Amino acid sequence: MKTSKKMKETDAGYQLSLNKKKGFKGFAYRFAKNFRRDWQLHLMLLFPVVYMFIFHYIPIYGVQIAFRDYKAADGIVGSEWVGMQWFLKFWNNYKFKQIFFNTIRLSLYSIFATFPLPVIFALLINLYRTSRFRKFVQTVTYFPHFLSVVTIVAIISMVFGAFNGLYGNLYRFFGNTGYPPDFANSAAAFPHLYVWSGLWQSLGWNTIIYTAALTAVPQEMHEAAQLDGASRFKRMIHVDLPMIMPTVAIMLILRFGSIMGIGFAKVYLMQNPLNVSTSEVISTYVYKYTLGGGGESFSYGAAVDLFNSLINCVMLLLVNFISNKMSHKEVGLF
Repeated sequence: MKTSKKMKETDAGYQLSLNKKKGFKGFAYRFAKNFRRDWQLHLMLLFPVVYMFIFHYIPIYGVQIAFRDYKAADGIVGSEWVGMQWFLKFWNNYKFKQIFFNTIRLSLYSIFATFPLPVIFALLINLYRTSRFRKFVQTVTYFPHFLSVVTIVAIISMVFGAFNGLYGNLYRFFGNTGYPPDFANSAAAFPHLYVWSGLWQSLGWNTIIYTAALTAVPQEMHEAAQLDGASRFKRMIHVDLPMIMPTVAIMLILRFGSIMGIGFAKVYLMQNPLNVSTSEVISTYVYKYTLGGGGESFSYGAAVDLFNSLINCVMLLLVNFISNKMSHKEVGLF
C-alpha cells in the first residue's frame, strides 16, 4: 500500500512538473493528455485545419510571384526576381487614384450607411412577441440573399431602366414624353444602386448573428427593468442593445478588415462605359489587365492584390486596436 501510494505521489509530481514546463516535452505531454480526453473534438477539428492548410497556407508560397517577372515556363523559382517593380508600376499608373478612391468610397459608403441597419432590424424583430409574424418577416427578408448576383443586377436593370424598365414606364404613364434620366447607367447613381441593392439582398441574412446574440440576453434583466417601469422600447435600448454591443463591435472590426474587398462579380456586371469613372475598382481593374487580356502579367495582378490585402490587414489591426483601447481590452479579436 505504501509503495503504491508513493508511486502515485511520484506520478502526480511528475505530471505537475511537466505541466509547469514550458518546453517541448511539457507541451507534448499536455497535448497527448488533452487529445486522449477529447479525441472526438480533435478529430472534428482535423478537417477544417487540413482545408485551411491546403487552400490558404500552401498558396502563400505563390505570393512571391508579385516580386518576380513570372513566366509559366520557368516556374515560380525560375522566374526573374524584380523586387518592387510591379508595385511601383501600379502606384505610378494614371488610374491608380481613381480606382483606389472608388474602392474606398464604395466600401466606406457601404459600411457607414448600411452596417447599423441589420442591428436595428434585429432589435425591431425581437420586439414582436408573435413568433408566427416574426418568422414570416425573417423568411421574406432572408430570401433575397439566395438570389444570384446576375439575378440582382437583372432586377436593378428591370426596375431602374429608363427605356423598358419599371421606372421608365411609370415616367411615361404619368403623361411625360420621351425618356427620364438614365439612373441605371449613370456614373453618379452607381454607388447608390450598388450599396442599397446590396442592403436589400443581405439585410435579413446579416441579422442572423444579432438575433442569435439577443437570445442570450438573460431574461432576469428584462424582468428587473419591467419592475422599474421600463417599457418594451426602453428595454430594447437599455438592455438588449448594450448586451449585443460586443458582437456588433467584432462584426464591425471584421467588416473594416475587408474594406478593400469590394466584390468583383456585381461591380463588373453593373459596369458599362457610361459609369466606369465611378465603378472601376481594384478587383475589376486586376481582371481586365490580367485575365481579361489587358496585356499585363500575372505578377502585376498578384502585386495589386497583395497591396489590396495589406491595406485590409492594416485596417483590421487599426480598428481592433481602437476597439481594445475604447473597451479597455474587453472587445477585440486579439
